[in-house]
Amino acid sequence: MKLSHKVVMCAAALALGAGSEAWSQSKTLYIGMNGGPMEKAYTSQVFPEFEKANNVKVVVVPGTSSDVLAKLLANRNSPQMHVVFLDDGVMARAIGMGVCQKLDDSPVLKELMPSARVKDDMGAGVQLGMTGIGYNTKLFKEKGWAAPTSWTDFADPKYKGKVVFQSASSSTFGLHGFLALNRIWGGSETNVEPGFTKWASTVGPNVVEYIPNSAKLSEMIQTGEAAIFPLTPTAVSDLQDKGIQVGYVAPKEGAVQLLVDLCVVKNSPDNAMAQKLAQFLLSARGQTLAAAAGAYIPTNPQATIPPTMQKRLGKLDDLTKNIKTVDWDAINQRRAQWDQRWNRQIEQ
Repeated sequence: MKLSHKVVMCAAALALGAGSEAWSQSKTLYIGMNGGPMEKAYTSQVFPEFEKANNVKVVVVPGTSSDVLAKLLANRNSPQMHVVFLDDGVMARAIGMGVCQKLDDSPVLKELMPSARVKDDMGAGVQLGMTGIGYNTKLFKEKGWAAPTSWTDFADPKYKGKVVFQSASSSTFGLHGFLALNRIWGGSETNVEPGFTKWASTVGPNVVEYIPNSAKLSEMIQTGEAAIFPLTPTAVSDLQDKGIQVGYVAPKEGAVQLLVDLCVVKNSPDNAMAQKLAQFLLSARGQTLAAAAGAYIPTNPQATIPPTMQKRLGKLDDLTKNIKTVDWDAINQRRAQWDQRWNRQIEQ
């Protein structure tokens, strides 16, 4: 039987309408985070499960924490991103500048390590790190040195000319190491006089070079220039994967917590779905996927890490034992003055 032109047109219109409805239900969420390995890990193995369950597409806006914050500030009245990952120091600035939305109250927040919950739940740690002591195992073996145990080992005269320290004015690792020693010497985040005053007679004489970041470390370890340096267990593990003979120690005074936090962007185009994505990324399932994809240490203790990752990094309980936090609000209030003083007094 031949269909009339009118019937055919109605059927086409209905089909087009159904297709448009299906298309409109498929949303795109934009998340700011580091590019490279992190973007690849999350895009390939973490986001797909959320995308399938919620009929959305998650697209990464790559950049450093500072880059992502700059984009947030530039578009604060009409945000282009829904969720962002920021290093904890930068996250404290973002919250202070009013570009983050409070996380919805949900059971997953109660599952997190207490130190991973940002004040007033304006954000939360999604990846756990900690700055401790990295050391050149080959050089230590050759010298017959025992593994370091304390932040004060950076001042041990036997390491003269063998300490490599990241600049506290440009590196979180360097800043953490400086603040840890400052605390041991009686200081705090509101009083860095002990650190600046004692440096020249303690750690300073041992430093062969101050480096802006950790990129040069692998070369300096292999040439034997670097004996000990502030570093994270994840960074040490990455160097080990490249065949570099290096180890990690959590100082007896405590390693310094280094989080990657997430927050939902204030006034984002879809707050409800952004909140849902944040909850998934903080959940045991989301962090288990991230650990498998990129060896990211979970902040949710109910997550599981692969045996290979546990073998390289050690047990999560051991890594987080005696971990110390810093007051980023206090640091950010004074950071500019510290940076100027560090560059003028320490690295002159």
